[in-house]
Amino acid sequence: MSQISHNLDSDALMKSQVYREATQKAETGKVRIYALKRKFVDEQYDVPEEAKQVLYYSLAIGHHLGVVDCLEVEIEASRTEYQDWIELLEPQSRAYQKMHGFFTFGEITVYPDHIHMLACAFAKVDKARMSDKQRAMTDKFIEVLTAIYHEQTMYLMIRDR
Repeated sequence: MSQISHNLDSDALMKSQVYREATQKAETGKVRIYALKRKFVDEQYDVPEEAKQVLYYSLAIGHHLGVVDCLEVEIEASRTEYQDWIELLEPQSRAYQKMHGFFTFGEITVYPDHIHMLACAFAKVDKARMSDKQRAMTDKFIEVLTAIYHEQTMYLMIRDR
C-alpha cells in the first residue's frame, strides 16, 4: 500500500508547477566559455589500494572516473554577441559548424583535436571587421586554445550556465 501511495505522490510531484520550474532549463541570455583549470580526484570514500591503481591508470589514459573538473569562465558574451562573433567565420567551415553547435545542443565541448581548426579559422578573420568586443573575444579564445595545445588534458566548454 505504501508503494502505491509513494508512486501517486511521485506522479503528482512530477506534474506540479514546482517540479516544472525546478527542472526547467533557465535561459540566462549569456554564453560562457569555460576552460578546465584543474582537476581533482574525489577521495571522500575509503577506496582500496587496488581500486586506486585502476582509478589512477584511467586518469593517465584520459578517462574521468571519479574526477571533478574545475572550470572557470574565460569569455562571457550575450547570445547576440556570440552569434555575431561566430558569423565572422566562413559559414560553411567546420569551425563555424562547431561553434554554431551551441545553438543546437545548448553546449559544446572543444577538445585538443579541435584547437588547430578553430585557431586557424579565427586567426583568418579580418580584425578590421571586428568590434572591440569581438577582437577581445578572439584574442582570448586563441590564447586559451594555445594553452590547450600546450596542456592536452585541458578543454573548453561553451554553455549558457
